[in-house]
Amino acid sequence: MPSLSSLFWLAYPLLLLALIYQVGLPAFILRPVTESNAYNTLWKLFTTTHCYASVHTLAPDTPQVQCFSVSNGKFTRIFRDVVPDGIKKLERPRTGHVIPGLWDGHGHLVQYGELLDSVDLFGATSMQEVQARLVHYKENRPETGTHEQWLRGVGWDQAHFNGEWPVSDDIEMQASFQELYVMLDRVDVHCIWVSNKVLSLLPAKIGDVPGGEIPSKGVFCDNAMDVVLAHYPKPSKARKTKFVKDAMRQLNKLGIVGMHDAGVTPTELQLYEKLSVDDDWNVRVNAMVECEVRNTFCPGSVKQVTTLNGKFHVRSVKLFGDGALGSWGSAMIEPYTDKPDSVGSLLVDARTLSNLTLDWATAGYQVNIHAIGDLANRNAIDAFEAALKVLCPNRSPRECQATYRFRIEHAQIIHPEDQRRMAELGIIPSIQPTHATSDMGYAESRLGEVRTKSEAYRMRSLLPLRPVLGSDFPVEPANVFEGMYAAITRRSPRTGLDPSGSKLGWYPEETITFQDALKGFTINPAYGAFLESKAGVIDVGSYADWVVLDEPLQNMDVESLRNVSVRETWVGGKCIYKRP
Repeated sequence: MPSLSSLFWLAYPLLLLALIYQVGLPAFILRPVTESNAYNTLWKLFTTTHCYASVHTLAPDTPQVQCFSVSNGKFTRIFRDVVPDGIKKLERPRTGHVIPGLWDGHGHLVQYGELLDSVDLFGATSMQEVQARLVHYKENRPETGTHEQWLRGVGWDQAHFNGEWPVSDDIEMQASFQELYVMLDRVDVHCIWVSNKVLSLLPAKIGDVPGGEIPSKGVFCDNAMDVVLAHYPKPSKARKTKFVKDAMRQLNKLGIVGMHDAGVTPTELQLYEKLSVDDDWNVRVNAMVECEVRNTFCPGSVKQVTTLNGKFHVRSVKLFGDGALGSWGSAMIEPYTDKPDSVGSLLVDARTLSNLTLDWATAGYQVNIHAIGDLANRNAIDAFEAALKVLCPNRSPRECQATYRFRIEHAQIIHPEDQRRMAELGIIPSIQPTHATSDMGYAESRLGEVRTKSEAYRMRSLLPLRPVLGSDFPVEPANVFEGMYAAITRRSPRTGLDPSGSKLGWYPEETITFQDALKGFTINPAYGAFLESKAGVIDVGSYADWVVLDEPLQNMDVESLRNVSVRETWVGGKCIYKRP
């Protein structure tokens, strides 16, 4: 790499012009050109100073300021008081209220982009409504439904079909649909519902699938989905590129500048690395490796990455412990209250999970395990504890955990004894607050009152572990402010109510404060991605990412969070979204 001195002399003509512009020709004639005054001149030319009505930095030394400077995509100065003379500020009214750029701690970028190009079935309250949405979508997208490009959708829930699983015949509401290849993801994306045309591609008889279930004709859950996905025509690079860029534009509108992509295949990682140098790659992505064959060890197919622009990072892996609560797929220690013959499904046995955890950690990767049921969470904690003892034989497991930062994705239902162990080890919980408010209508029927009260959807109980908050988009809306509302109130962001129709909140003892919720979407995701002091904060040396709002977020009435509209989103010192 060339030295600063050599770069200086290569840029000598530009520096001369810059100095003349800065100091004027007469002063320039009397002033020798040195590296020192040239660097100072360049710093002034390529530094911008921004001032707002208020800036909530989350930095301990300067929590509230009004102005900051940015250069080369990073914050270079935070002004405690007024901006000194000689520093040029951007000419604009000092309005707007700033917070650090927001991070979603658990989402799915490609899937979100694909949802934007698919049938949105979220909120459909009957089979008739689902069918009507399918027909409407097909009318506007006649090219979908072919063998090469299946008609896709996501968001259905059998709870809205009188509790009955749908079947493939339900998709054939019109004669024209009888020849279509259709695949629709359940609301939690742990089950798929397919048309008869898709079924015609599969073996006539499908045996038991370990870790999977086929509850009805045309519905495949958890590991059983692989039977169908083996025939699914995966989107081309061009379509995936469109999905990614469409998703990023939508996230930017919500003030999201970074996200943890919870499961990216080696092929997708290669695409991401190539795209991450584009000017319109405007979301910082911390990607978790998911092998092409889930729950395997594939270090030869991936590599650790941190791009120079700080917009793409790979140093973690995603493993899967179980399925989802809504489809009775989360693995439980005791049977479901409303399905006493079932304890859910483990997607990988405990020994294999432990071996994979140690293998990946030894290879230098942070390990993040999807775990929803209390048995899956117990297995994850067991795997982490065993790995930490091997990885750091001369240190305590908690000290070792500070180095490896193992995470549990969802951490949804945890036995009290395992909550204690989790706290002792310092395992990071990755929580999606809107999962609690979306599930609160049926969670207690699945788990019973005692188990729900002592185990399910912990938030305040896990605060000492620096929980990483997210949405799991597209499973839930990507709106961070809705996630904050859910965490602060334990009420639905859509209705403002709890399951009883009141404003008390669902198990309100697990609510958290506004400041804790904001940290959960800024500072904590940064720590959970080894990006502390670089992301989630407005401070010298951190990425110049910030969000402009119409009023101070910390002063808003909590009900207003449900309707917050972002004015501007800035990434790397560049305004990449401005509200019309």
